[in-house]
Amino acid sequence: MAFSLRGRRLWTLAACALLAGASGLWLAAPGKAGTRLERPITIVVTFPPGGGTDLLARRLGEQLQQRLGQPVVVENRPGASGNIGAHAVAQAAADGSTLLMANSSFAINPGVYERLDFDPRKDFTAVFNAGSIASVLVVPADSALQTLEDALAQARQERPLLFASCGNGTPQHLAGEMLARDAKRFVQHVPYKGCGPAITAVAAGQVAAGMVTASSAAAMIAAGRVRALAVTAPQRLPQLAGVPTVAERGLPGFAVEQWHGLLAPAATPRATVQALHDTLEQALADPAVSAGLRDQGYTLARQTPGQFQALIAADIDRYAAVTRALGLKAD
Repeated sequence: MAFSLRGRRLWTLAACALLAGASGLWLAAPGKAGTRLERPITIVVTFPPGGGTDLLARRLGEQLQQRLGQPVVVENRPGASGNIGAHAVAQAAADGSTLLMANSSFAINPGVYERLDFDPRKDFTAVFNAGSIASVLVVPADSALQTLEDALAQARQERPLLFASCGNGTPQHLAGEMLARDAKRFVQHVPYKGCGPAITAVAAGQVAAGMVTASSAAAMIAAGRVRALAVTAPQRLPQLAGVPTVAERGLPGFAVEQWHGLLAPAATPRATVQALHDTLEQALADPAVSAGLRDQGYTLARQTPGQFQALIAADIDRYAAVTRALGLKAD
């Protein structure tokens, strides 16, 4: 039976569409660049509700849901500085229906934990880097510590200064340890399962100080429940303009910031990754959306998936050197 080349091409395109519909999340219409979503998305957050990572995941999830027309569920799986949630996503179907909301802890953990149940270099593909954010050193509202210098002076005493962080191996853990090392002071780390629990402990006076993300602390600072002493950004943050940087307070060059972004299982099709990325880039092009993130303290990244992947790989190497120099290991 004879048939034309044109007919063969049409049959091939139809077959590919059927196969894509059977096995994938995204379907590409023949002759069109667009894609359409076939299943709901679950965003796994590696920290508890209320922290900066969780709040950002919900913002991004809302944008995906509005723009793709499919439900987006945010699922919190805290523990081990993000390793529990990361392990779950590494084992998920590689079709774009399950994403990991991660931060720089993802790149720090390989240098802190002796054993991981996943390979951060091989088991994930980068999707979208939302941006970076600094941390802030806070104390209870009624604390006698009025400045960073007061906190460091207390850390000179025989009894070390207790400081809360968002967990072992988090950027806040590193920032506190680096601050103590550079200022030659004594601190004792108290890890929590996220920035939300950490800032709550500070507000309740359970610890003398806390290092948390600026986004996690913003509401409690505004409400007067905690007081900010210093930020770890290179320059002052617009939303905390009255709070000095650590560098201003006697440690020139001190700066610790962290990225927040979405990752997918490694075998997720490139077209799916790109479609998710492009949808979120379109969201951030909305002035109202981008302004909301900036108000929370984020500097928007504007990276391609490939650039984000390269950043993660470079950070794994960079933070391995930092944690080795500090002698940090998970408790």
